[in-house]
Amino acid sequence: MIVAAQVDPEWWGSGVWNGRPIGEFLRRRDVTAVFRFLHSRGVSYGRIAALVGVSPNRAAEVAKGVRQVTAYEVLERIAVGLNIPRPAMGLGRDEDAHMGDHERTSAEGGVDRPSADAGSSVEAGDLARLRLGLDEALASASVAPGQLELIEESAGEQMRVYPSASPRVMLSLLAGDCREVQVLSRRRQPAAVQARLSGVAALLATMCADALMRLGEVTEARRWYGTAIHAADDSGQAQLRVLVRAQAAMLPYYFGDPYRTVALTEAALAITSFASSSGALAAAGRARALARIGATDQARSAIGQARRLFDRAGDEDTDVAFRFPAKRLLFYLSGAYTWLGDMTGAYRFQDEALRLYGAAPAVPIDVALIALDRSMCLARDRRVTEAAATAREAVADLPEAQRTEIILTRATDVVAAIPGGNPHGEVTALTDYVRACRECARRLGTTAALGPW
Repeated sequence: MIVAAQVDPEWWGSGVWNGRPIGEFLRRRDVTAVFRFLHSRGVSYGRIAALVGVSPNRAAEVAKGVRQVTAYEVLERIAVGLNIPRPAMGLGRDEDAHMGDHERTSAEGGVDRPSADAGSSVEAGDLARLRLGLDEALASASVAPGQLELIEESAGEQMRVYPSASPRVMLSLLAGDCREVQVLSRRRQPAAVQARLSGVAALLATMCADALMRLGEVTEARRWYGTAIHAADDSGQAQLRVLVRAQAAMLPYYFGDPYRTVALTEAALAITSFASSSGALAAAGRARALARIGATDQARSAIGQARRLFDRAGDEDTDVAFRFPAKRLLFYLSGAYTWLGDMTGAYRFQDEALRLYGAAPAVPIDVALIALDRSMCLARDRRVTEAAATAREAVADLPEAQRTEIILTRATDVVAAIPGGNPHGEVTALTDYVRACRECARRLGTTAALGPW
């Protein structure tokens, strides 16, 4: 057939658009992306229009994003015309596609409006069967309540283990849970079930993104944070949406543009006016980034906002991933005051934070980053030898598998903060040690091949 020759069904399983699997756009029913994807494969917009039964002008408007397709019947017609498996777009089973011509919509994308007396031709029995079928479809689920609880419990256990485990180990552990949630999310679920699955997906994706960020895999981390934000939005949970964006804001803070951190944290804070520990995290992240870019007055205002939000909705003292207890607030304030150049305040927050983390911290990376903040303060105080020695000790105190790029980049920042041309032996020792750690990380191997989700 001409359709098969021009639109290869294999594309829908293996094709990639803008660096992401085309299947992601199908699940979102993003017809604009689908049309652009086909056009990039050499299928003209005129041919696409003919296949799906719309005018060329309408197809062009959809491809440009001027018009969106939301009508279920039109989505069905697109799936059939382009050989897209119906389940890929959440349209049910392929065999459900067979229907009479009277059930088709108009060729221009809207639902044909019946005349006033058209309903008289519909038998009461047909309506009853239709209603029963609709009730059954809405109630059907491929996830048993016990199975969903096990998935959520597994994600909760991963969050308890995550802070003290090496990123590479965590990526391997998370991969299995991610695949299970992925399979279940591809099937039609009732809204309440899908919301819970999306909530779990958001947490798993955020852990994957955070692990990749620690390893310095910036591009992949950014993609996984995008997936986490999408899943959080799909869950409908406002506090989860705030949390995921606040976590995603860390990536540009450590590996990119702090202005992007400010934008992400402001987007997080705009989601809800309800005070929460996630909101305090977003405000503290915003304060730290504003201080880093030199926006002193705004940074101090953001520090005040973070402290007020924490006072209203502070978290309990816990080491579970993505929680925001007092010691983590102090860790963020340490960074903010370090960038503000307020050494007295920075030293005070560092001391208090380290006291709360304790002598044997369950989250060693936080303690290392606090120590590296202190090294920055010492460098700015021109206590060069002490700064370099403190930074080297912060890295060395970590288990080898946790001496990852996020730590090594921060240690390199300390070297950069030391006046240029300084010949101190401790500075040379720190530089050589960081180089050796990077070499060791390369020998440990690359990250687990999670791939796009």
